[in-house]
Amino acid sequence: MAIQVVVTDCDHANMNEEDAVFKKNGIEWKLEQCQTEDDLIAKCKGAIACVNQYARFTEKVFSALPDLKMIVRYGVGVDNVDLEAATRHGVQVCNVPDYGTFEVADQALALMMACTRKVCAANQQVHEGGWDYAVTIPVQRLSTLTVGVLGLGRIGQAFAKRVHALDCKVIGYDIYTDQVKKDPSLSFIELVSLEELLSKSDVISLHCGLSKDNQQMFNKNTFAKMKKGSILINVARGGLVNEADLAEALKSGQLSMAGIDVAVKEPMDKDNPLRSLPNAVVTPHMAWYSVQAASDLKTKAAEEAVRGVKGEAPRCPVNKL
Repeated sequence: MAIQVVVTDCDHANMNEEDAVFKKNGIEWKLEQCQTEDDLIAKCKGAIACVNQYARFTEKVFSALPDLKMIVRYGVGVDNVDLEAATRHGVQVCNVPDYGTFEVADQALALMMACTRKVCAANQQVHEGGWDYAVTIPVQRLSTLTVGVLGLGRIGQAFAKRVHALDCKVIGYDIYTDQVKKDPSLSFIELVSLEELLSKSDVISLHCGLSKDNQQMFNKNTFAKMKKGSILINVARGGLVNEADLAEALKSGQLSMAGIDVAVKEPMDKDNPLRSLPNAVVTPHMAWYSVQAASDLKTKAAEEAVRGVKGEAPRCPVNKL
């Protein structure tokens, strides 16, 4: 039987979940490690569905793969896939938006707590032989803070509920707010304009996708509109933030702290100033991860590819065909 599914690239420790799903459905598949357009064209010929991690699908790739009917992204973001080109070529693009909702919300909360309670600075001082809480001054009571949530989808809502449980005031901004308005469990979120969110928040946490319209939306002009001494949390997409401008805002004190899990370039360059700033808490794009989330991601991605091979309706389509 011909190969029907190609996993274009994957850095997971194993493919046990994917293999189990494909074997159960009698589907032949293979793993490649494609990095370039030419890799994808050469190694995905004849495939009906591709499960994809990082490799970029472009007009050139779609034009050369006429049999391709579906791309399933490992994860939520699809910024490495040209959606307009995919749609023109009749390729359904899907993601897995619900595998790590709680994990990402938890990481945003962990970064917020690390920044507000100065956990990392205090830990480092103790490990270096000190024992002085004064290195953390000032620390504000959490219940006095206003937390702004930018992006009120699954993850933004989950994060909002977590900080609300800590008695923080929660304000939020999203282009789409109908779901929030209709859900009584989210009535604690005060919906505000973007300008209000910037000016009123002590902490701003980013939970929106990346598009050409919001590329580097947090830049020197945005930081100037934020409260002096406020905190930025980004567990969404590195491209939402101009990293050089963020570094300057942290150096100048316009922002007191930042908690960052994503970068424009990953791994983050060793000379990126965010690596060395003491008021930047940086984690290596780990917000999505737990043992359970990793397994769910792999299983759900494979199950979506099976639907693509069988011509069934996708669970999580991104583009409209």
